[in-house]
Amino acid sequence: MQDAHWVLMMEGSKYADRLPIGLEKVIRTVSPNIVKQFYKKWYHLQNMALIAVGDFPDTQSVVELIKTHFEDKIPVLDPPFIPRFTVPSHAESRFSSLVESEAAGSAVMISCKVPVDELKTVKDYRHLLAESMFFHALNQRFFKLSRKKDPPYFSCSAAADVLVRPTKAYIMTSACKQKGTTIALESMLIEVARVRMHGFSEREISISRALLMSEIESAYLERDQMQSTNLRDEYIQHFLRNEPVVGIEYEAQLHKTLLPYISASEVSKYSENFRTSCNCVIKTIEPQAAATVDDLRTVVSRVNSFEEEGSISPWDDESIPEEIVSVEPNPGHVVQQFEYSSIGATELILSNGMRVCYKCTDFFDDQVLFTGFSYGGLSELQECEYFSCSMGPTIAGEIGVFGHRPSVLSDMLAGKRAEVGTSLGAYMRSFSGDCSPSDLETALQLVYQLFVTNLEPGEEDVKIVMQMAEESVRAQERDPYTAFANRVREINYGNSYFFRPIKIGDLRKVDPFRACEYFNNCFKDPSTFTVVIVGNIDPAIACPLILQYLGGIPRPPKPILSFKRDELKGLPFTFPSTVIREIVRSPMVEAQCSVQLCFPVELKNENMMEDVHLTGLISKLLETKILQVLRFKHGQIYSAGVSVFLGGNRPSRVGNIRGDISVNFSCDPEISSTLVNLALDEILRLQEEGPSDDDVSTILEIEQRAHENGLQENYYWLERILRSYQSRIYSDDVGASFQIQDEGRSRVRSTLTPLTAQSALQRIIPFPCKNQYTVVILMPQSSRFKMLKSFISSIPVPYSRDAKILAGIGAITVLVFSLWRYSQRAAKS
Repeated sequence: MQDAHWVLMMEGSKYADRLPIGLEKVIRTVSPNIVKQFYKKWYHLQNMALIAVGDFPDTQSVVELIKTHFEDKIPVLDPPFIPRFTVPSHAESRFSSLVESEAAGSAVMISCKVPVDELKTVKDYRHLLAESMFFHALNQRFFKLSRKKDPPYFSCSAAADVLVRPTKAYIMTSACKQKGTTIALESMLIEVARVRMHGFSEREISISRALLMSEIESAYLERDQMQSTNLRDEYIQHFLRNEPVVGIEYEAQLHKTLLPYISASEVSKYSENFRTSCNCVIKTIEPQAAATVDDLRTVVSRVNSFEEEGSISPWDDESIPEEIVSVEPNPGHVVQQFEYSSIGATELILSNGMRVCYKCTDFFDDQVLFTGFSYGGLSELQECEYFSCSMGPTIAGEIGVFGHRPSVLSDMLAGKRAEVGTSLGAYMRSFSGDCSPSDLETALQLVYQLFVTNLEPGEEDVKIVMQMAEESVRAQERDPYTAFANRVREINYGNSYFFRPIKIGDLRKVDPFRACEYFNNCFKDPSTFTVVIVGNIDPAIACPLILQYLGGIPRPPKPILSFKRDELKGLPFTFPSTVIREIVRSPMVEAQCSVQLCFPVELKNENMMEDVHLTGLISKLLETKILQVLRFKHGQIYSAGVSVFLGGNRPSRVGNIRGDISVNFSCDPEISSTLVNLALDEILRLQEEGPSDDDVSTILEIEQRAHENGLQENYYWLERILRSYQSRIYSDDVGASFQIQDEGRSRVRSTLTPLTAQSALQRIIPFPCKNQYTVVILMPQSSRFKMLKSFISSIPVPYSRDAKILAGIGAITVLVFSLWRYSQRAAKS
């Protein structure tokens, strides 16, 4: 599909013949002499740049080092001219209607090609800002349309993208319901025509302006903490595309100076770039044919007529409330306070029972992260209620979990970096957020609204959610990987409802009222929640806000969904006790093969802390060694992954932890079983002989590097503190829990040797590994004719004549039936 669309986009140019990177057949057939000639022709100093960015203690020494290695190189006198290739214009729109059985869903893409703009002057930068405002304002309209009654699409967005050196495209993309591509296309075209006719409102532009100012302010505040890779990439684009590197200080100044003077009419003019009368390419993608090219032409012609007649009405803006919280809550107070100096954290017990732990950091000047959790999630439900209640967050999100519909809330939050999301997991219900220090109040207001909002599902809300959910399920069923993943879960975890994929029939049994009732109850009782806040916060400012909005959440007269950690249920699953090897065949447009090799894991309660760390280390060891064997020794795969699942156990202080370690890779279907055997051989070798000293030192170095980087990140500290609260060893002292986990990590690192790693491999996964495992291999489904041919060729010679006659008759029958079915489809269409 991508190849067909690319040819349509680039028709008449060199790019239509092939991508600049070249062709696969060249790699397979090129001679060493041609490679040498290519190198001599193009690899000249005049075409090269060396960029070094990092925390250098002495920049001049790096400059001298570069000079030492490169200063004596002699450039050629007359390097070859680097050609530029043009993309010709076309007045008529181009159309393609692509049908792809594996497509994730129905989609529409409108691409309008324009020349790449140069960015050299302040005026050019102003144009760039106006273009950004245009896309934000248009995308806000698309989002609101997707949330209206009987929406034309589930999602739609617009952006600009540089396709090739001389050409960029203005692109609109939508995902819609099956057989809905023409409706989606018409809505998209009408919306840009509406902007051309009536423009954006001043309120829409002020929202876009505030968003851009918020983004640049955040970047400015964190200018000293910018990642080296980001700076490097700026210099790379300067070298390759001549983009200026002006520095964040000057960019912030330009934003502040230019944004207030960019008008609604100036922004609205960018809708001219979406004219279908010049350089426009429109494509649809459908899993089953519905819209033809003539249908698409008809839609374009109809919308153009609407615009010429002036029959497109102005945009009808929604009313937007001024404040997120209409009535300020009465602040709570601190009942108890604890200082944990070992981790630099403070814990508050609030008057409504909520526990809040905050840690002040200076890693990023403009980042505050928080998560709140409470024990008791979907695992505590009866099977008959599971599917309805699991849809709670989805339905609630459509109605508006923070007291305002999503389309309204997005405008209220424009320009403020405050995001809060909710989730219902197996054993916990939780909310999490990300904001700047200046927007902490907004984020906490959203949390307050989450607890005090009572959601009631409307008919249209449920209809939209269910339409989207059904399309998602159908898309998954078309994906060959889905059948594979479902079979992996079914084999490894049994037919447990918690792991069973949702089907259309399950969706139709969902009770939206029960779903919302359960969601409401999940976020009603603040006394069951623990909240962790990490980032650049000033306690003198943050604590009053915490008391106002978290402490101000009313506590219900009776406990709601109040669970004790040790009473929670574990997820019902049992790993097979024998070896299971299975092939899943699925229809594919292009043959592919995925492999998952899985071993059961059981960690004993008495060695829990050490074994959890050991499991992480040996999974990295297995990944490294399997990659060495399958890629570097045999050259048959590109990458391999090893993952650990320990999430099916109740978080009790007692009992073992069960789970699995899985090895995943993709390969040529013909050799998949051979590669599985090679992987098993390598794992067994590690169990019987142990890894080398170098293997152990490598994984320790990888783990240490990740640990050191993590210590400088707010996400790492948030996760570590949360894990300390949720640990089996936690007993009302998060500092002690944190310390015990740290000591466990240190013990594992200090005692890890080839011998202890070998022992861990024998203890954590079955030994010998070939005695208990599962393998599921995704393979392309053979056609009926290939299966018949294979069957015929496998028949023993003495019986072959009669059997082949029968098989031939069978083949003719299949052929006749297929032709009849095809003729019936053709007659219907």
